[in-house]
Amino acid sequence: MLYTEMDTTALEDIKKELELEYEKVRGLNLKLNMSRGKPAPDQVAVSFPVLDELTSNSDIKSEDGTDCSNYGVVDGIPEAKKLMADMMGVSADNTIVCGNSSLNLMYDQVSRGFTHGYLGSEPWCKLDRVKFLCPVPGYDRHFLVTQHFGVEMINIPITSEGPDMDMVEELVANDPYIKGMWVVPRFSNPTGITYSDDTLKRLAALKPAAKDFRIFYDNAYCVHSLYGEENDTQLIDIFSEAAKYGNEDMIFEFSSTSKITFPGAGISAIAASDANIKEIKKTLTVQTIGHDKLNQLRHVRFFKDIGGIKIHMKKHADFIRPKFEKVLSILERELGTLGVGEWTNPRGGYFISFDSKQHCADKIYELCKDAGVTLTGAGATYPYGKDPENKNLRIAPTFPTIDELEKATELFALAVKLASVRAILGETA
Repeated sequence: MLYTEMDTTALEDIKKELELEYEKVRGLNLKLNMSRGKPAPDQVAVSFPVLDELTSNSDIKSEDGTDCSNYGVVDGIPEAKKLMADMMGVSADNTIVCGNSSLNLMYDQVSRGFTHGYLGSEPWCKLDRVKFLCPVPGYDRHFLVTQHFGVEMINIPITSEGPDMDMVEELVANDPYIKGMWVVPRFSNPTGITYSDDTLKRLAALKPAAKDFRIFYDNAYCVHSLYGEENDTQLIDIFSEAAKYGNEDMIFEFSSTSKITFPGAGISAIAASDANIKEIKKTLTVQTIGHDKLNQLRHVRFFKDIGGIKIHMKKHADFIRPKFEKVLSILERELGTLGVGEWTNPRGGYFISFDSKQHCADKIYELCKDAGVTLTGAGATYPYGKDPENKNLRIAPTFPTIDELEKATELFALAVKLASVRAILGETA
């Protein structure tokens, strides 16, 4: 029965029961963490054979004869460019392979917009203001990057199809201070939704008032399916679609192997138009003499091609799919008939997005924290850490063991029930 349909007496009785149950759980002194999308140690271990690809006796020359132990090649060895390009569904000629972090590449591109501008446009540091569109709920680290540079961030509601494109089109067409937009097109963080073809086509066809407007297209989860068959399909080619409208310069695409091999020691890539790639390479020659080519080489020799990546990702899915299913089954069992929340049922990615119907995400977070379960902070999935409706929480199932996850999710559900009952009764403390 829905909590909102119960009378006050019944709710008071339920609250007392929930509070007693909560105090018992609190007394267990749990120390569980569902705050970050980290692979578990046994999941990371499936990639350890990558480390065996190079030894002191290995041939460490790339296919074009480059000595991977020495300086040079700022844009990545050819076979690594092809591997990452095939994974992202782009051209190797328009791909640059760098170090381990795609977030680092995104930060650099925002920074270049401020310090030098793009393709001859005025640097953003000379402008009175700079704005970015931010689909919400979204990735907290995207928002931290733009906040770091003093960017004004505008919330764009996200639906099952992707960002509200009516809103995006109107804002971009009429405001020259809107210089960028964050997007996670596949298994989006945290909702897990994949943008529809129509949404991607509308993004590619945008008519921005700012000629230096850029879409920061973070394709972080391009091969991160939980159920396998999605790994055999790709998003439409955003660059080919954008080229139909002369918009190929409008997109920076990013990805990495951070959740494919090693979160702290993978390889990353940026894809862009001919003009943008030329400009980025020019900057890179000042910034570095070359990234870790030995790491690029060992990744290529391990995977060999995109087929090797897909096989490897099925191993990852076997680790994390049961964890997602465990969380979802507990949420449905404990909350499904109470009308206190809604949650996504993702087919891939690393997160489950939960919305409290009683707009009490901060109270749920605190109850979990006080009883020993750490979540990503309430509000973190919105710019400036401010969820205007105080309803969204991000659940990260991948790091805990199944047993830990069961305990953590049951406590989460208990916290949702208790916070919701208190909210319905009008309690604010």
